Amino acid sequence: MTSPVNRLRPRRSCLAVPGSNPRFLEKAQGLAADQVFLDLEDACAPLAKPEARHTIVKFLNEGDWTGKTRVVRVNDWTTHWTYRDVVTVVEGAGQNLDCIMLPKVQNAEQIVALDLLLTQIEKTMGFEVGKIGIEAQIENAQGLVNVNAIAQASQRVETIIFGPADFMASINMKSLVVGEQPPGYPADAYHHILMSILMAARANNLQAIDGPYLQIRNQEGYRAVAQRAAALGFDGKWVLHPDQVAAANEIFSPSQEDFDHAELILDAYDYYTSEAGGKKGSAMLGDEMIDEASRKMALVISGKGRAAGMQRTSKFEIPEA
Repeated sequence: MTSPVNRLRPRRSCLAVPGSNPRFLEKAQGLAADQVFLDLEDACAPLAKPEARHTIVKFLNEGDWTGKTRVVRVNDWTTHWTYRDVVTVVEGAGQNLDCIMLPKVQNAEQIVALDLLLTQIEKTMGFEVGKIGIEAQIENAQGLVNVNAIAQASQRVETIIFGPADFMASINMKSLVVGEQPPGYPADAYHHILMSILMAARANNLQAIDGPYLQIRNQEGYRAVAQRAAALGFDGKWVLHPDQVAAANEIFSPSQEDFDHAELILDAYDYYTSEAGGKKGSAMLGDEMIDEASRKMALVISGKGRAAGMQRTSKFEIPEA
């Protein structure tokens, strides 16, 4: 029996790297991004795509990607490049690859098609069947309408990703700044989109990832957009520039105070529900009442902190009788 694949890998920062640029592919290995995706789609000119496939295979096999989730974004199924992207990359470097990212997903059938192709390649090459995950990128209205079916289409699906640039174009949004609010609308124009993606992800135990912020020199703007997604519960965000990596890792990790508090809640709940603690369903932790719902909320914060390598700085003290 092979061990089950961890579909919930750390993805606070998801770094985009053009698959046709060896210099960037080399540099990406030394950055502190949780995930790196080597791009065959928008960051790769049409004439460069065939050679970029082989460049990506070389860097996946020979590079040092220790501690990073390794992903390749192929072209979408409406193009003539997709099947060759998948076959070349997975046959050539499938054992050094964690996921294939599929852009512009519009329906569940497109995920099923990728799943079938991956399975055929894995069987042909003698790879573990099902090990390579799928990241589904939602970039237009049809994809959002079908996002629940997309999330359920394959056990390989690990993340649902918001692709803001193409999405804004697909719905005729009145803005040219990707990720920023359109002028004339007083509320958050992305709230419904982000929450729809988040609900589909959580209902199926998947991760939700926010897409890029294209003004790479605007750190304040990046942080504001990332904090919005993090506040809703998203697991991470794309980074297009090394300067955005630290911000994403910080914003999508708990604060030290919140991490310590979550760990205290878990310890206190374990104690108070035990025989020694009086088998209580709820109890007081300082001025705060904690119960099973508190434990579930604390597990989320604790899990994110532990995944980020955080260490607690406080300890639960059993109260004196």
